[in-house]
Amino acid sequence: MHTRLLATACLAIAVGLSHTPDATAGQDAIYTTLWSNTAIQGHDPVAYFTEGKPVKGKADYAMDYQGAEFRFASQENLDLFAANPEKYAPQYGGYCAWAMADGNFARGDADFWHIQDGKLYLNFNRSVQEKWDADRENLITKADAIWPNAFSD
Repeated sequence: MHTRLLATACLAIAVGLSHTPDATAGQDAIYTTLWSNTAIQGHDPVAYFTEGKPVKGKADYAMDYQGAEFRFASQENLDLFAANPEKYAPQYGGYCAWAMADGNFARGDADFWHIQDGKLYLNFNRSVQEKWDADRENLITKADAIWPNAFSD
């Protein structure tokens, strides 16, 4: 029985824990994993803007934002985020931007990202990122319309 439960949990994780907005019971506003409350897989959200790439944050430079722990590579980056978290936090709580355009929740991966109009977007994987890149503006418009109501009853 324990093995079956573990296999089911692993399968759910492998498919990215995708949910529709109607089924958000237990869904957090910021994407984290089952085993960690750390956002963006521990990457520094400010570094995407300042260094143009994903950079792992450090537990020494961390703060809570919307119920998740965000980590930063430096005190300077933490301070920048603390002063204006909406500027640096990933859109749609770090969930996959492409999935959100269809009203679904899927994990966003720190390695598949893009900054558009000063906002950070994450996607599930390289294949999804390519689909998102092909119609980015339209998909952002769709996801922006869905996200504000994603947690309403």
